[in-house]
Order: sequence, then structure tokens, then C-alpha cells
Amino acid sequence: MEIVLRATVTFAVLLAITRGMPRRTLADMAPFEMLLLVTLGDIVQQGITQEDYSVTGSVLAVSTFAAWALVLSYATWRWRRVARAVKGEPMVIVRDGAPLADALRVERLPVDEVMEAARQQGIADLSSVRLAILEPNGRISFLCDP
Repeated sequence: MEIVLRATVTFAVLLAITRGMPRRTLADMAPFEMLLLVTLGDIVQQGITQEDYSVTGSVLAVSTFAAWALVLSYATWRWRRVARAVKGEPMVIVRDGAPLADALRVERLPVDEVMEAARQQGIADLSSVRLAILEPNGRISFLCDP
């Protein structure tokens, strides 16, 4: 039972940490950031099982994470407020060709990265962008004038 409790606490902490981090996709991460994620996995495992190397401890920890993931999946499908808290909401970062400094500051997103994403979608200048939206998955959607 102690492993289930440890896994539950760790799950909640990891959820809170990932919600507080800037939105990025795995493709945008630097090699060092990927290494940190792998290392974090090992550290979390040790904290959950308390150096318990038994198969039972491992199965309990993984099962607890899976159960909480299912609970969150159902809750985000059922209640919009939970979905916003867990998954995040899209954020407008450019309106009528002008970058919104406050939104970019909140997301710690430099204008250069917005310009890079625009160029990757064939947009040469932000002046043609009506809206640019930072999606919860870290990608930027651009809506341009025809």
C-alpha cells in the first residue's frame, strides 16, 4: 500500500511540474533536456519503490500511474474545467500581425521562435498573420488574412 501512496504523490508532483513548464514538443528539446527526462525517470522510480527491487513493487508503481492516467483521461473528457487545468488552454501570442509581449513573456517564448515557426509554415512576415495561437501541445497555429 505504501508504494501506491508514493506513486500517487509522485504522479501529482509530476503533473504539477509539467503544467508549470513551458510548452515544448519532444522534437524541440535539446539533448541535455532529454537526458534530464530520462534521469528524472530513474530518480522517480527509486522514490516510488523506496529501493524495492521486487516485481510486485514495480507492478504496483506502474499500475498506479496507469490508473491515475485513466482517471485523468476520463476527468478531462467529462469536465471542461479539469481539461483546462490538466491539458492547458491555447494562448493567442500574435494578433493582427503584432506579437503580444505579455503572452510571450508568460510562456517564455522569444519572438524569434515565433518567427521561425511562421517561416516553417511558409509565412515570411507576421504582418499577414491575423492570429497566432500557442497550442497546449507546444505547436503554434497561424491564421492569416487571405
